[in-house]
Amino acid sequence: MASKDAFRESNWSSLPIRDLELEIAGTPLEPVLRDFEQELVAAGVKLKPHFYLSTEWGVVPGTIALAIPFYLAHPKLSEKHADEVGHLEGRGREEQLRYLRHEMGHVVNYAWRLYDEEEWVMLFGPITRPYLEDYRPSPFSRRYVRHLPGWYAQKHPDEDWAETFAVWMTPGRDWRAEYAEHAMALAKLEYCDRTMNALRDRPPIVTSSETDEEVKEIPYSVEQFYKGLEPIAGEFPHGLDGALRAIFEDLTPAAPALPSGDEAIAAPATAAVVVERKPASALLRALERPLLDNLYRWTGHFPERSRTLVRHLAQRADALGLAYPAGEEAAATLSVTTLVTALAMNHVTSGDYLP
Repeated sequence: MASKDAFRESNWSSLPIRDLELEIAGTPLEPVLRDFEQELVAAGVKLKPHFYLSTEWGVVPGTIALAIPFYLAHPKLSEKHADEVGHLEGRGREEQLRYLRHEMGHVVNYAWRLYDEEEWVMLFGPITRPYLEDYRPSPFSRRYVRHLPGWYAQKHPDEDWAETFAVWMTPGRDWRAEYAEHAMALAKLEYCDRTMNALRDRPPIVTSSETDEEVKEIPYSVEQFYKGLEPIAGEFPHGLDGALRAIFEDLTPAAPALPSGDEAIAAPATAAVVVERKPASALLRALERPLLDNLYRWTGHFPERSRTLVRHLAQRADALGLAYPAGEEAAATLSVTTLVTALAMNHVTSGDYLP
């Protein structure tokens, strides 16, 4: 495969992406797609999408073409993406299958134009609703299923359907028991189940396999691709300095009181105990990647925003000269994680980190 040769070159990241000659065949993605196709057969879905490599996961509306991120086609690209973005959508087989099930929901929706059906609109909403990239989910809402991180079903009616389909399709998942007490989410799953059974013998209405930004056509390089992904700017209130001080000052034991008078004369001379101290900023930077993944999964706070927030806190910790005793790393990690989670939840619900 020609792309393997390209990655032996030291300047591979500066080559046009199309010249890397990336393809699915011969990569770790190939067996994953075989497994996915077996899942489709087991679920009774006879439609096979057109798989191709592009810049991100997605399905072009009005097509059955399912795009897979090009950075999953080679370990060096995956490593590069994780370093540049701090978050990898599709890390390993199980997570890739989760994304494939979701995107297949879009394929089915467009192939049979389910979004035009009255019951679909009643349950999920009009597909013409504006698609907002910056959405504010309600974590643990009983109206939606849970599948991809970030409470993704709450982003748009089309995503709500795709997430519902993905839960319905997941092998071994007892969705009736899982959502028995979530009436609205269960109604959506029951609709999906009825609909997919009805579609078994109906040919799709749409069969276009038109692609968007397929790798063989991308003229810019990997380096240029990541330069185009500008970090999200953030405005942070000064109150965060006080929160950081509170965390690390609480972890610093108070100095023992010095003896005075007769006590000072009687007290034996003892050597000063030196406690190793570690910079707070180093801890924040070490926690960056796991925080990004988990914050997005449980709060819906975008990884790009979380990365900007954590790096801002690290910079402030440096400026304030904050540190903690070496033996208090677990307590410092817990405190920092709780603070960042609280800030993320504030931003998701109100649009600001502090009231």
